[in-house]
Amino acid sequence: MNTYKYSAKDKNGQTINGTIQAVSEAEVADILRKKEMMVFSVEFLKISPVNLKLNDKKIKLEDLVVFSRQLATMIDAGIPLVNALSILAEQIENEGLRGIVGNVRQDIEAGMSFCDALAKHPVIFSDLFVNMVKAGEASGMLNEILDRLASFMEKQAALNRKIISSLVYPAVVVSMAIIITAVLLIKVVPTFKGIFDTLGGTLPLPTQVLIFASDLLRRYFLFLMLLLGVGIYLFKKGLKTEKGRYQFDRFTLKVPVFGPLLCKLAVAKFSRTFSTLVKSGVSVLSALEIVSKTSGNKVVEEAVINCSKSVRNGEPISRPLAKSGVFPPMVTRMINVGEQTGQLEKMLSKIADFYDDQVDAAAGALTSLIEPLVIAFLGIVIGGIVIALFLPIFKISQLMAH
Repeated sequence: MNTYKYSAKDKNGQTINGTIQAVSEAEVADILRKKEMMVFSVEFLKISPVNLKLNDKKIKLEDLVVFSRQLATMIDAGIPLVNALSILAEQIENEGLRGIVGNVRQDIEAGMSFCDALAKHPVIFSDLFVNMVKAGEASGMLNEILDRLASFMEKQAALNRKIISSLVYPAVVVSMAIIITAVLLIKVVPTFKGIFDTLGGTLPLPTQVLIFASDLLRRYFLFLMLLLGVGIYLFKKGLKTEKGRYQFDRFTLKVPVFGPLLCKLAVAKFSRTFSTLVKSGVSVLSALEIVSKTSGNKVVEEAVINCSKSVRNGEPISRPLAKSGVFPPMVTRMINVGEQTGQLEKMLSKIADFYDDQVDAAAGALTSLIEPLVIAFLGIVIGGIVIALFLPIFKISQLMAH
């Protein structure tokens, strides 16, 4: 979609200048004519994606939740949309979101629909958000849709927090273990090496290996850091390609312990998003297209895209999902029952609730499992270094005793 600047006159004879998103200038003219407006000029407007990204990055999911909830309350109270946005633009604390809400209000005043005005800020307002607002405008249930969006985002944020909290502890401990090991190898081991050289004799094999690792790290530290940086850069570059991202996502789903957790998380996200869209009046095909873009996993995305193609050809949703091998049999069977009984949204909601609980339980089990493993790893690494350093001293002590 491109952004166009236009000048037109409405049926009351008032000149209106504004912006609108469309594929071409002809589509812009067609949209304005349908609104009974006389078009004077249409001009392609180039928006800098860099500036947009800088402003949008400051906005958190919690800010959007509050925005959606407050806007829903105001509309439900009978306040016109433009007035509600004006009030919110004055009281929103987040500077970035305040500016965007002000821009959205101006676009609506210029004749643009609410969903089109939101679509101009894709980094903030996702396809899910825009399409649900579009369905709300069409059905006259915008307040309910916005409230539903807020609830959906709250559940998504809670789910993300569970995953992050389960990974923070092991990440911190492993990082500390790496730092401590590096300090021991770079600073402590060389001191003991000087003592061992003074004493003479043949060192035990573990001590020789430790000294070799210390010398290697000290001599080639900058090179190793450069090599690590290049490796991270190439890895990130590979993730940006379709094939690289697909291979990585497929690998992560097969990793022991983490794989099942990520699979449950993907199913919970798919079910919750799909349920919310269907309940809001978005067509099944449009909902599947949006879900594929918001899945966050290329394997799941491909499965949903193939499902959308099959549904377009007349197949039920459950059949291509079952063929993909990504979704558990229970999920596809419940979706099948939902399709047959006409309660697809209800079944999807139950699946989402069930897998939310599963993710919570799996995250807790993962934390319980990782804690002793990390402590054992820490003990083996640090303890191994200490033992290797003191083995020669023990040997000398035994010789002196004899």
